[in-house]
Amino acid sequence: MSKIKAAMVGGGIGGFIGEIHRMAMRLDARYELVAGAFSSDPKRSIESAEQLGIKGYETWQELFEKEKDNIKCIVIVTPNESHAEIATKALESGFHVMLDKPMTRTLDEAIALEKIASSSEMHVGLTYTYTGYPMIREMRQRILAGDIGEVRTVSVDYRQGWLAQPIEQEGQKQAAWRTDPKRSGAGALGDIGSHAEQLARFTTGLGITAVRGDVHTVVEGRKVDDHACVQLKMEKSAIGDLVCSQVCTGERNHVSIRVWGDKGSFSWDHDSCDQLKFSSPDGTETILHCESNRAPSGHPAGFIEAFANLYVDFADRILGADVQLIDETEGLLSMRFIDAVMRSQVSKTWSAV
Repeated sequence: MSKIKAAMVGGGIGGFIGEIHRMAMRLDARYELVAGAFSSDPKRSIESAEQLGIKGYETWQELFEKEKDNIKCIVIVTPNESHAEIATKALESGFHVMLDKPMTRTLDEAIALEKIASSSEMHVGLTYTYTGYPMIREMRQRILAGDIGEVRTVSVDYRQGWLAQPIEQEGQKQAAWRTDPKRSGAGALGDIGSHAEQLARFTTGLGITAVRGDVHTVVEGRKVDDHACVQLKMEKSAIGDLVCSQVCTGERNHVSIRVWGDKGSFSWDHDSCDQLKFSSPDGTETILHCESNRAPSGHPAGFIEAFANLYVDFADRILGADVQLIDETEGLLSMRFIDAVMRSQVSKTWSAV
């Protein structure tokens, strides 16, 4: 099987998420990264390309022009404010697009991008990483198969502590753009709340129809939200709750989800990502272990493997397979969720998604 030739925009050497994408692309040998425009700083872009041993460009516009007959896929790993522009141009130039979440900075940008993507012959994928974990996928399959009966309530929790102090004021690069509303749009809601709400929808197969948000900026002087609690109304009369926070001091990266039905419940925790717990009506708990990783059972499937699963799905879709993909439709739903939560915060009542 020939590899899919790809180029990357953003994600220069020294950053976190760019290397995660590159590792994920390499894991199953489905892609060949051949070029990149790795930074808005032309010098740093070329230096990053040289370190990676591939062709570098000073701008993404030059990359698209020079590589249009050579590559199939553009991987976009930039701050939120440039997602819409770069992804739109990539699709119009005939490239498939793998895009970091959230899809865009604003809902209006998301609506416009979804319209372009849905009418394009090119495919769009978004890196909602946790949907790549094997036991999250098994959780979804079992819930949709009726193992816990009708879904009644969902609880999803995503907490970090890395923004518990105003490190953006000290020049910390990742914090600086994520806490600048002109660049990020939303704060914790966009950064990790989008993961959480997508997990609720993915595992249950149910859409979120309305929200009531309690949104906070805990760190004094910060211009975006850094903590939010959200009540959820979902399809088929299911209800739920969601917490996302980046100011839980000492918390590293806690992600958990539990779904209760009328015949039992499933729960998953990122700290034990190879396990899925089933609780029966009498309280008996059964631990299911991952058996679908690349390595034999008992060898953990971690963050890189989950990311790589998304890239495998995307490669399969590019090559014509009918596989489930976290695409522009899902990306738009996340942006509608964020917008509804912020509207609810202003109105102090339920807002339709």
